[in-house]
Amino acid sequence: MDASELQPISQFIKALAPFDTLTAAALERCCKSLTVGYYSKASAIVPLDETHPQLYIVRSGAFEVRDDDGELVDRLGEGDYFGFLSLLSGEKVSNRVQILEDGLVYHLDPDTFNYLRGENRHFDRFFNRAFAKRLRHQGRFKAKHLATTSRVSTLMSKHPLVIDSNSTVGEAAQQMRLVRVSSVLVIDNHQLVGILTDRDLRNRVLAEGLDGHLPVHQAMTTRPKTLTSSSLVFEAMLLMSEHSIHHLPIVDEGKIIGIITSTDILRGQSSQPLLLIGEIERQDTVESLISVSKQIPLLLQNLISADARAEEIGRVLTSVTDALTRRLIVLNQELLGEAPMAFCWLAFGSQGRQDQAACSDQDNGLLLAHAPDEAAAAYFEALSKSVCAGLDLCGYVYCPGEIMAQNPRWRLTLKQWQHKFATWVNTPDPKALMHASIFFDMRPVYGPNSLFNDLQDTVLANTKGNDIFLAGMAENALIESPPLGFFKKFVLERDGREVKGIDLKHKGNALINDIARVYALSAGIKEVNTAKRIRELMELNIINRKDALNLADAHEFIAHMRLSNQGYQDKHSQQITNYLKPQHLSSLVRHQLKDAFKVVYDAQSGIRLKFTRSF
Repeated sequence: MDASELQPISQFIKALAPFDTLTAAALERCCKSLTVGYYSKASAIVPLDETHPQLYIVRSGAFEVRDDDGELVDRLGEGDYFGFLSLLSGEKVSNRVQILEDGLVYHLDPDTFNYLRGENRHFDRFFNRAFAKRLRHQGRFKAKHLATTSRVSTLMSKHPLVIDSNSTVGEAAQQMRLVRVSSVLVIDNHQLVGILTDRDLRNRVLAEGLDGHLPVHQAMTTRPKTLTSSSLVFEAMLLMSEHSIHHLPIVDEGKIIGIITSTDILRGQSSQPLLLIGEIERQDTVESLISVSKQIPLLLQNLISADARAEEIGRVLTSVTDALTRRLIVLNQELLGEAPMAFCWLAFGSQGRQDQAACSDQDNGLLLAHAPDEAAAAYFEALSKSVCAGLDLCGYVYCPGEIMAQNPRWRLTLKQWQHKFATWVNTPDPKALMHASIFFDMRPVYGPNSLFNDLQDTVLANTKGNDIFLAGMAENALIESPPLGFFKKFVLERDGREVKGIDLKHKGNALINDIARVYALSAGIKEVNTAKRIRELMELNIINRKDALNLADAHEFIAHMRLSNQGYQDKHSQQITNYLKPQHLSSLVRHQLKDAFKVVYDAQSGIRLKFTRSF
């Protein structure tokens, strides 16, 4: 290819991100390596050679990427790319690229692609992020059919009732009644040989006039249908329908690991967010509300299994928490009577930011319209204690730092809250600010917004442009740093046991929350959700577009890793924590995680320069 042919290709390529970051020499090598392909709409599909993966750069035309189920994954036009999934993962990818309009496409060979990745960090990061985004995008389409595309492992009972085949049906019935289940798995020499259900007891024992001394093996269903833990819920539903059964033992490599029932599947379907929130709103007792709340962990696992975005999962889980909180307030008011004055139930921290995950504790407070008399004070004490106790029973444990409405310190009038924030803002003590930062991520869950707005407007008026306060907040945001040491190696720490790992919450997302909070308070931004704060800061040009997008990507990626890790821990019956073992990661994901932490480090450097007086 001579210089005249190369020039238009070079002009097009160097205008595309991330090729626009290449050196002149790297760009020239890239363009000389390109080949050109013409794809006609009449051909329908781009013929991808699985043995020779390439990066495809769309010069003209229109294309659609669909998965092997025919679901739309992406639409592509001029300047877009495909083929990078195979190049980065080294694995066969089953996506198909359909041709919508005739088009020209440049092909970049894998050797040149890998050379450019090694030569240019921005080039490498761009395609790694595109890879992660494409995977998450596919996950969102799969989430449409959550109830059937989930694995049975997300719904099954992990500790099924088991009995020896020589036991009596009377003994089996007693155990079934004791643990309140409708079936028992029957074993002989530790191997599954049958299942005894309520229907078996009714049809094969009671209806035949037999007594409870009958051996289980004479009444059980032999050779029961089974599935493995990796089977789809759809397969379980199909098997139950075909054979008119309601119980399926889950067996992996000959070992019983669980059981799934038709009730489990119905419960899984009812754990869809809107259905679950609707069910919460229909409960008329605290006890029934606590029972419904037991579906929340299943909802989280389903969302994780569907690979939903971390931002979406946080909003969904927080919406459920809000609904539970509001219903607890209403039910307790029915017992205590009408409130003696207007009040707001405030959520702080992760609930305030709408980014809850597993292991969320309570962070809440009460905002009263005016000073209560003795009777009103007793009313709000009783209400807040009952609601906090209900939340604890629903799985939201008491805050270790006592930041809860049941604590009189955080059950205050509007004037008292305004004075409390004024103290933090106008006479900022570093230690006090460290503990107070959680309060600046506040949101009303119940009560009149006007009352909350009066408080928030006062707070933001005091923080906006307050150099001394912002310097203190920034200093606190710099106490912790991302877990990267020299040579970009992960710095590991113990999780309170003997396990070493990366604390994705406190050394990752919490740092980004701190950074976004400082910028938002400096600008008087009302939004408290971190992702939305970053977007608003970018729109106001307080953070430049490139840095804001990098920070938003890092926040989403680290949160996504944290949730995926918690899903892995739950699946393997491990204690759910925020600690990730890096040895479980592929080299690609390790690289992406290091890049994300580097973005956090750079963002910390930015607030150090902007808000503090030390360097």
